[in-house]
Amino acid sequence: MILKSKNLICGYGRNMAANPVIKGIDFNIEEGNRVAILGANGCGKTTLIRAIGGLLPYEGSLILDGKEVRDHKRKEIAKKMAIMTQLSNTYFSYTVEETVMLGRYLYSGNMLGIPDSRDKEVVEKSLKRTGLWDIRKKQIDTLSGGQRQRVFLSRTMAQETPVLLLDEPTNHLDLKYQAELVSYLNEWCEESTTLEDGRVIHNTLIGVFHDINLALNICDTFLIMKSGQIIAFGGRETALDRATLKKAYDMDVEGYMKKQLSLWENP
Repeated sequence: MILKSKNLICGYGRNMAANPVIKGIDFNIEEGNRVAILGANGCGKTTLIRAIGGLLPYEGSLILDGKEVRDHKRKEIAKKMAIMTQLSNTYFSYTVEETVMLGRYLYSGNMLGIPDSRDKEVVEKSLKRTGLWDIRKKQIDTLSGGQRQRVFLSRTMAQETPVLLLDEPTNHLDLKYQAELVSYLNEWCEESTTLEDGRVIHNTLIGVFHDINLALNICDTFLIMKSGQIIAFGGRETALDRATLKKAYDMDVEGYMKKQLSLWENP
């Protein structure tokens, strides 16, 4: 399964083409890649991840598994890609377990479907991996922001797709859970997913990250954006050089990171 774009243009509102956020970009993401989308606030990272997930209209071409994303039915996309957007303040007052079970909606066929043993097994595994098993009966509107973030991540994982789209997955997470998230995502990236047609697909991760160090711990490919365009795309040596990062963030990122490291080495 390959995701590729050609002259991709997308944004918001009726005048999207006249004032796009994403301004004609090309990329190929191969099956099994772990891709970090990096860049300063406002550069178009979230817009790009939403377009890839089929949540925004676009011009140009965006092909998933040999077919334009816009031509996929919503359920088709949901069987191939699971997306976790940034934490919203809008949610239903379900329990943690009920919320994560919504990730199995594709398999039950309707919102009132009774979970089978497989659904329960997947949800239990996802809850335990994200540290939520002990609070599975709590209402999500009683949780902290970090706990809710883990609930929505757990729901995304329970969807069992070969592609994960994550938009700032560590928002509101403390250091302990950030470290656990890195471990779990690395474990997930080493696995494969079997589609309904019997194909076994190597798992692919595409994530928006603010923390470059966190991205380095998970990803092997880096898509660097500035003002709605790609300024670098490739491995660590290709995309994360000092000049590229300075162009993307309008600051000496490498120098800043080295300075932070020196604070630990020389207290």
